[in-house]
Parts: sequence; structure tokens; C-alpha cells
Amino acid sequence: MVAMRADGLLRLGTTARVSVAGAESTVAIGLSRLGYAVRWVGRVGRDEPGALVTRTLRAENVDTAYVREDDAPTGLVLFEQRLPDVTRVQYYRAASAGSRLAPADVVGAIDATTRLAHVSGITPALSPTARDAVTAACERASEHGAALSFDVNFRSRLWSADEAARVLTPLARRAEVVVGSPDELALVGGVDELLRHGVAEVVTKRGAEGASVTTVDTTRHVGAHRVSVVDSVGAGDAFTAGYLSGRLDGVDLDARLARGTACGAFAVATRGDWEGLPTRAELDLVGSAGTALR
Repeated sequence: MVAMRADGLLRLGTTARVSVAGAESTVAIGLSRLGYAVRWVGRVGRDEPGALVTRTLRAENVDTAYVREDDAPTGLVLFEQRLPDVTRVQYYRAASAGSRLAPADVVGAIDATTRLAHVSGITPALSPTARDAVTAACERASEHGAALSFDVNFRSRLWSADEAARVLTPLARRAEVVVGSPDELALVGGVDELLRHGVAEVVTKRGAEGASVTTVDTTRHVGAHRVSVVDSVGAGDAFTAGYLSGRLDGVDLDARLARGTACGAFAVATRGDWEGLPTRAELDLVGSAGTALR
């Protein structure tokens, strides 16, 4: 999507900063900055907002070979920040280019070289074809032996909790890694139920309280960094990028959580979804990620 961040109250008339936003694109940029080869799959409009999305991804070394242009307009999100950790969000995604995502768009993007495929619960909310595209991505990842990561990312402005639970629960059960807040994980059955269905790692994002990961053998927890919060939007996706990078590197659960919370700290200390995400060389700037608890 294109993101417009208002500098004041929209109803009073204000200036706004134009950028891009999106859960998957934030994770893609986060992983790219940490040194991984990343591909983003999606549709954008054949318009200037779509050009901004594609140009931004390319500038961040994200592969856009599977980004399709569409006659429908690029989606829009408006942010109106009321407090550092309270932001009003308005989506304009109905009939957008992104809502026309289809299974054929994702099939070629996941191949034998793919180590990890990441999807979120936002895309299935956009349309039936987008829902089918996420299912196709899950199936393709399984066919090629790629790990599947699923972030619940429930958005109440896009659909009801009941509908989300019905659609997202079977998707979550197919993943090796499931990420969400406590409420989001409850929406797809809860930690124990996900583990029972074969999910290897259930990661709980707890905001200012840090994050946890639970496997069949253990639960680990790492506290959050204490930093001045400028903008909390995008922190969860930044955390996900950091956690997944640790998994790709094969570090232990504590180190994965530590890297995730470090990336989250950078995100909340900077305005914007992805602009403040760290490079690998910057990860140590925030210091220790806290004490790991059993």
C-alpha cells in the first residue's frame, strides 16, 4: 500500500508524509537489510503510488520480479498518530490492485532455492482470490521443502474475528512458525492447539513486555528494550523480521527472540513502518535484549 501519515488531525486539514506500508513488505525490507536475498510477491496499480511501492522495494534490494501491475488502483492507508503508541488507521483496500492477487501470481515465486516463505493473515482478508493465493503459497512452500512462517496479523477493520478465525486457523496449522499477539494466537486456536497440530514454534509478541516462543519442549522469554517510543506502527513486523533472520541463521531460541526485540526497538524509535529497520551491523547498538527465562 501507499501510506499517508498525517502531521495533525485529518479533520482539521494537515500535511502528510507519503511512503509505503504493509506487513509483508516490512518483513521483506527488514530481512533484506539484515543481509538476506528476499523476494516480495504482490500486485500494485499501474499508477504513481504503485511505482512508489515498487521503487521503494527495489531501493531496499528486494526482488520485485514477481510484482504485477494491475488496472485497479494501488491500496491506501491513512495514519493519524494521536499518541506515541496510539495511531488511528483507515484502510482503502477494497477493489485495490492488491485485492486481485491470485494463485498464479505466487506459483513461480517459490522454488527449490526458497528457504523460507512468509505470509500473513492480512492478505486473505482482501478477497477470495487473495485468500486462494495465500493457500497456494503455503502449498508451494511445502512442495519445495521451504519453511513456512505465518503471522496472524488480524485486522478488525478488514473482517470479523469469526470469519478470520475460520479462514486463518487452517493456514496457521500448516506453518512451522506462527507469530502473533496473545489475542491473535487465541483466534487461531491458542499455543497448545497449534503445537498439537505440528507447528514447531509459536511466537508470542507482547509489546513492551517483550516476546516469547513456545515449542513442544520449552518456553523462552526475552524482555523488550526500553527506548523512547516515537511510533509503534510496524514494530511487530520488525520483530518478525529479526526473529526469522535468527531462525535462518540457525541460532538458538533466545538469540532469535533477542534479534527480534532489537529490530522492534529500532522500529518504535523511528517514525514509519520500515524506515528505521536496522542493518546487521547496527543490531548491537541497542545492547542486551534482556534475560531469557524458562
